[in-house]
Amino acid sequence: MAGESKSLAGEIRLWRKARLATMADSAAGLGIVEDGAIAARDGLIVYAGPEADMPAAFSLNAEIVDCEGRWITPGLIDCHTHLVHAGNRANEFEMRLAGATYEEVTRAGGGIVSSVRALRAASQQE
Repeated sequence: MAGESKSLAGEIRLWRKARLATMADSAAGLGIVEDGAIAARDGLIVYAGPEADMPAAFSLNAEIVDCEGRWITPGLIDCHTHLVHAGNRANEFEMRLAGATYEEVTRAGGGIVSSVRALRAASQQE
């Protein structure tokens, strides 16, 4: 949708001065747009691209969010990822669902200690 726009009617919210990671197939890398903007009308994105190319009418009567150079990425991003993982901690999840505290899970042998133990016991193939 980079650089595309649609109708201006409706309630507009505008995020400006943002760094956009568009993930566009046609762009190199992450499809990064420096000094980008996103406009949404009634909760739907109607423009995403360089702020300089955005129709001026989008900023009229819009709720404006100044991103101050912060990133906007599509979808949800899991920033906490481990490249190597072994074992299964489903029982700990069940304990938490049943109301156990993380301290109780740890005392029962779970938590990060169980992850480290399982990883150390895993073979190279695993």
